[in-house]
Amino acid sequence: MVENRHKELGLSDEKVLKIYETMLLSRRIDERMWLLNRSGKIPFVISCQGQEAAQVGAAFALDPSKDYVLPYYRDVGVVLTFGMTAKDLMLSGFAKAEDPNSGGRQMPGHFGQKKNRIVTGSSPVTTQVPHAVGIALAGKMEGKDLVSFVTFGEGSSNQGDFHEGANFAGVHKLPVIFMCENNKYAISVPISKQLACEYVSDRAIGYGMPGFTVDGNDPLEVYKTVKEAADRARRGEGPTLIETVSYRLTAHSSDDDDRTYRAPDEVAEAKTKDPIITFGAYLKETGVMDDGLESEINARVMKIVNEATDYAENAPYADPQEALKYVYGQE
Repeated sequence: MVENRHKELGLSDEKVLKIYETMLLSRRIDERMWLLNRSGKIPFVISCQGQEAAQVGAAFALDPSKDYVLPYYRDVGVVLTFGMTAKDLMLSGFAKAEDPNSGGRQMPGHFGQKKNRIVTGSSPVTTQVPHAVGIALAGKMEGKDLVSFVTFGEGSSNQGDFHEGANFAGVHKLPVIFMCENNKYAISVPISKQLACEYVSDRAIGYGMPGFTVDGNDPLEVYKTVKEAADRARRGEGPTLIETVSYRLTAHSSDDDDRTYRAPDEVAEAKTKDPIITFGAYLKETGVMDDGLESEINARVMKIVNEATDYAENAPYADPQEALKYVYGQE
């Protein structure tokens, strides 16, 4: 029997099983999206595979009843934790009228759902960072107990939006958590050609906030770090920059051929640290999950994915005349 790290963090067996199930649901939705894309049924996929532990571990450390999340395009695990459903995501993939993100107007990965405090993102990367800072400022001005949580890739940490947002949040001690999901590649550009410093978190000191680099394949380590950052923010102690280090197990998107810039051996090595496998192994080693329960969870997840796929594929598209709805004012 190995050490029960989750108990030390105040997480029950039920809670860590829910973390695992949410990670697995994220993965199975993503895998289904690739099959649908390759069969010509949906136009585009941009994956969460390899980053589920960081996404779900972080989101479980927040309070969906009052905190706001501003996810970037890979954050299937974050939005599922905050209340989006597999059906919602499939409706987006198929670009159907019921898609809660945009009514089928936006590409998949442009998450937005007001009722669950998931703030709409845009295609230009990093634009969500200043928005997250603005929400944190509004919350502070109105005396609300909220934390604003924003994610982005390590490539995005080189954009002006990140630096301006981080500087403003640091100066005004705003309750915002910046989480960089470092998956080693900005499309085809390796991190060695993106940063002059060793870690993205090294930049935190320049903005007067603490910075941490953690194992993005370990949902418990991410949970612990984000929970501590959220507690700091709620105490009025300002922002935190967290870098989760993982690996993108797929190509950048369904339109990318990653064989042109990284070796198959590198990807194969990364797969030995797949967080779905390693966290599942932890749960078995601690006696929280056995083979039977694992099969039960997987069957439940696949039922959800299959039903969501069938529903979304058969759902109606938006009427053509709605193409310009919300673009121009209506009489």
